[in-house]
Amino acid sequence: MSEATDQIAEWAKSIKDYNAVDWDRLPEIYLYMDQVLTYMDKQLCLFERNNNSLLTSSMINNYVKDGVLPRPEQKKYSREHLALLMVICMLKQVLSIQDISWLIKTLLKDASQNEMYDRFSAAQSAALQGVCERVEAAVPQGEAELNRLAIELSIEANARRTAAERILGVLSTAAEQEKNEKKE
Repeated sequence: MSEATDQIAEWAKSIKDYNAVDWDRLPEIYLYMDQVLTYMDKQLCLFERNNNSLLTSSMINNYVKDGVLPRPEQKKYSREHLALLMVICMLKQVLSIQDISWLIKTLLKDASQNEMYDRFSAAQSAALQGVCERVEAAVPQGEAELNRLAIELSIEANARRTAAERILGVLSTAAEQEKNEKKE
């Protein structure tokens, strides 16, 4: 195996073993922005590409300004904020912030924040397990097989993103129409 395939195999093993922090293990104390960024960087480091952080203070401020994330209490962020930031950071790679916001608000109508977070974490772990098993199976076959798998995974990701966007678009439009009809 080459150094590149070794790195891919090592990454796949790390991701396969990854589980988001359980709700009960998220910090109970309130954190300031710099503490939030440090904590989130540790939680998301396996998902970064070329050490580019998935979260900045500007992003957090924009999420608050756009109503995706609740306002912090006296510039301090709670467990609930951290859970939502985990969900946002994972989904923003695939969905628009508008879609993420609508999806989170809709999911929270039927579940508590910790239930929503736990469901998200379980679904994410299952998806990562399946992908990593495919990567681990391709590694021994070499770089050509890894390239084939990369294009296959990219096509699947695009198809799933397209389906998710369509579903969210139709559901959010229907919900908006229903809301407008009730006003009349």
